Amino acid sequence: MALAIVLSGCSSVPVDRPPVQPAASPAGVTLVVGDQKGGSRSLLRAAELLDDVPYRIEWRTFTAGPPLIEAARAGAIDVGGTGNTPAIFAAAARARVQVVSANRGNVTSDAILVRRDSPIRSVADLRGTRIAVGKGTSAHGQLLSTLRAAGMSLDDVDLTFLAPADAYGAFRQGDVDAWAVWDPYTSQAELDDGARIVADGTGTANGYGFQVASNATLADPARSAALADFLARLAAAQVYSDTHREQRARVWSEETTIPLPVTRRAVARGPDLPIPLDDTVVASQQALADAFSEAGVIPGRADIGAFVDRRYEATTLAAARDGIPGTPTDRRTGAR
Repeated sequence: MALAIVLSGCSSVPVDRPPVQPAASPAGVTLVVGDQKGGSRSLLRAAELLDDVPYRIEWRTFTAGPPLIEAARAGAIDVGGTGNTPAIFAAAARARVQVVSANRGNVTSDAILVRRDSPIRSVADLRGTRIAVGKGTSAHGQLLSTLRAAGMSLDDVDLTFLAPADAYGAFRQGDVDAWAVWDPYTSQAELDDGARIVADGTGTANGYGFQVASNATLADPARSAALADFLARLAAAQVYSDTHREQRARVWSEETTIPLPVTRRAVARGPDLPIPLDDTVVASQQALADAFSEAGVIPGRADIGAFVDRRYEATTLAAARDGIPGTPTDRRTGAR
């Protein structure tokens, strides 16, 4: 996110939550969707769920969750997918967005990497080192959680805030000692550079990802209807791609030019699957937000529950269970 947003910890200020609108037709709507490394677009294409969409999708590509959230806040996109931490920074900034669906993925790709010849062998060895990480990204949250689990804090390391491409360059050149990142970057660094994982999210990360929508979209009946359909398709595609991993990896590679061995490795680690946007998710996110507050990264206390809109949960989970009628994901009719 353009972190020039003024962070406010004043949770007593009421949230400008858009009202739930009556059902409308999405016909004629252009839904602007934020995507990271072609993740959502390739997922839908792999599941053949982009062929009969009753509205137009316009894609915007982002390198990470924070700038995607900022685009949603500014009304430049309607919805987009992020990891767990960008949603927390959005709540802390009281951005005009809402979390509208949740998924959970593997946590082994949320990693702290070092070069193959690095003397660093454990989290304790990270003390005093320079670590590249994207500010406000899921990797930032993972690094915080990993250090806390080892009895350390962010103050025990030297953080260098860099976008993924810049961080990768710095990592390769030895300008940083370690790199906190996620897939497909983790897989690419492992395959191309022999990078080693010092720690992953096992036991520390919640593995959550979210679709985050702008308040303006949620307040518009037609765009909200398009959003409901999009979220349903995405949930169905996530489930479908879990059992069609080679197809998912191939299409992801085609969409992004990421080498096929990298997408295969990333997909093999496990899928992002739809989950209820329930109190368990909110509580876990609140705990991570509180950890950021305690670390002095965000001021005050971010109220995570105030930035959750559950109106799409039932239809999204139904699509995850049954698929989309008349498509390859339709599990009620025995479609492939």
